[in-house]
Amino acid sequence: MNDRTKRGLDCIEAALLLGVTGDALLRATPWGINVLLWTGVLALAFVALVLRWHVALLKAEGRWLVFPLVFFAAAFAWRDSLVLKSLDFMALLLVLALMGWRARKKSIRLAGVMEYVLAILISVGNALFAFFPLALIDIRWKELRGFGWSRHVWAVVRGLLIALPLLFVFGLLFMAADAVFEGLVNKVFHVNLEKLFSHLFLILFLTWIVGGFLRGAFIGKDNSSFKNEPLITLGLNTSAATTIKDRANAGVENKGRQISGTLRTGIVEIGVVLGLLNLLFLSFVLVQIKYFFGGAELVQATTHLTYSEYARRGFFELVTVATLVLPLLLAAHWLLRKDNLVHERIFRALASLQIVLLFVIMASAVGRMRLYQSEYGQTELRIYTTAFMGWLALVFVWFTLTVLRGARERFACGALVTAFLMIGLLHLINPDQLIVRTNMSLAQTGRGFDAYYAASLSADAVPTLLDALPVASHYDQCVITKSLLRRYDELGSSDWRSWNLARAQARAAIENHVLGLREAACPQLMSPSTASPVEPQRVAPASESQN
Repeated sequence: MNDRTKRGLDCIEAALLLGVTGDALLRATPWGINVLLWTGVLALAFVALVLRWHVALLKAEGRWLVFPLVFFAAAFAWRDSLVLKSLDFMALLLVLALMGWRARKKSIRLAGVMEYVLAILISVGNALFAFFPLALIDIRWKELRGFGWSRHVWAVVRGLLIALPLLFVFGLLFMAADAVFEGLVNKVFHVNLEKLFSHLFLILFLTWIVGGFLRGAFIGKDNSSFKNEPLITLGLNTSAATTIKDRANAGVENKGRQISGTLRTGIVEIGVVLGLLNLLFLSFVLVQIKYFFGGAELVQATTHLTYSEYARRGFFELVTVATLVLPLLLAAHWLLRKDNLVHERIFRALASLQIVLLFVIMASAVGRMRLYQSEYGQTELRIYTTAFMGWLALVFVWFTLTVLRGARERFACGALVTAFLMIGLLHLINPDQLIVRTNMSLAQTGRGFDAYYAASLSADAVPTLLDALPVASHYDQCVITKSLLRRYDELGSSDWRSWNLARAQARAAIENHVLGLREAACPQLMSPSTASPVEPQRVAPASESQN
């Protein structure tokens, strides 16, 4: 049995193990510690295959991938925010894609942005489609006959085919003869087909995608050669075949250079583009400086908008501008011909000026958001968008230190590390708790407080909601109390596989106050604007949105 077949069998066995454990663990929602446990099984299976086949993953830069893998899996058992869990899930998928990329002997630290994108696309393609060649091509099933445990498989199958009809006939006879035996058989073999199908579907789905992913990592065309795999040389000797292969690779590389060379352009075209954009950015910056020093009266007189409306309107547009500049500069640097040092210096000057102007624009966007938050408080969208702006600022600094200094190959890895760090920082900040604390502080100064929105946040906000109850209005107390009691009942019926630190702390906090909450519970909510009882429903103030 050759190495390709052995690797294929190892991949399928690991995929089946992960399919069964995934069905046992991941069916319980919302996800919590079960994600960490399943990811741990996946990591152990991956490392076992690496050690068995001496793949390059655990060498040098591949080792650090273990840390983000464990952190983002454990984060599911830390915070309860849906947004944070979505970020954790995307980060996990990215780390797994990079693990597959590294297993193919590819560099991570010196890979470019497009190589990262390629790694993701390859991993997705492998997960979706690579199980076909794994089962139909890589494993030579004929070689398994007479090998190890497989010698007895077909004998067992033939025995089952003979025994099943006999068991069916004799079983029917025994069931007709004794009512107790009939009840026992009906109880044992009473199968919920819908539930059985859901289990089988989840097992097969996880087996399929994990098997395809492992196949791409350990049997991919860029992986190490197989010891016992015959070299197809079409009658040529090994040295001749190697020479032909080297020439073919060289031809592909030269063709790639020719194609990329035709796309390169000079400093004139790029200078015109960046120069005009810099003029546009400069004109906007001058307007912003005017408003910064002119105050609210100048804004209202010029735009006919309130300052808060002006701030809310501009923030997300400026975030979009900052987001588009990064791929623009990366593409311009890639298109620029690198055969003239003066041209490169001109590009660096234009790009540096654009980044400086962009930082002023980003400062304007952050200032707008801070002004708006001082009036209407925090929401998830505002916090995460502001955090995204902070990450962009770090990325542009890293862009200046790498791409503009001739070390473009180091940019993508640094940007990825800063993204991971920003997600970790958000977990430490606990955005949902920050939202409740900030909005309640504003409510004490006479601002509005949206109790329905605060109560709809995740379990991360529950301890702060309890602390805010004594200073909340009677109406807000009724809304929050009803939500906390409902959440308490939901948390009490959760599965152990869904255990999560934030949810456990929330239930413990509510349990300490549950008697007081039930005594203070309002059978009917009174509208804050009328004295008549109304059914609780969310009515947002006309002057404020959750953007």
